[in-house]
Amino acid sequence: MAKLTQEEILSYLEEATILELNDLVSAIEEKFGVVAAAAVAAPAAAAEEAAGPSEVTVTLTDVGGTKVAVIKAVREITGLGLVDAKKLVDGVPAAIKENVSPEEAESIKEKLVAAGATVEIK
Repeated sequence: MAKLTQEEILSYLEEATILELNDLVSAIEEKFGVVAAAAVAAPAAAAEEAAGPSEVTVTLTDVGGTKVAVIKAVREITGLGLVDAKKLVDGVPAAIKENVSPEEAESIKEKLVAAGATVEIK
């Protein structure tokens, strides 16, 4: 049997009907004992897992020496009033924002670190 080139295989796949492709997939599954759905789903699941979490929590772990600057940063980030922001900062460790995107969490972390705080993203 002559060995087919990759170009020949791709050319066949481009021209084949859906029914012919379905028969081909069934024959491959039967011959090699595999399931096409699992072969497609596994890389997608691995890619999603590698991408990391879609939502994270930003936690203030230490205020540092500039408590007033940290309170101002917390007010800016959360929209809380002065009293509520102070309570949040005084209650370290405290979640500043929950269920935010990793990009937004990094932005929040930069603001708090610039104010002198120590922040953790989970």
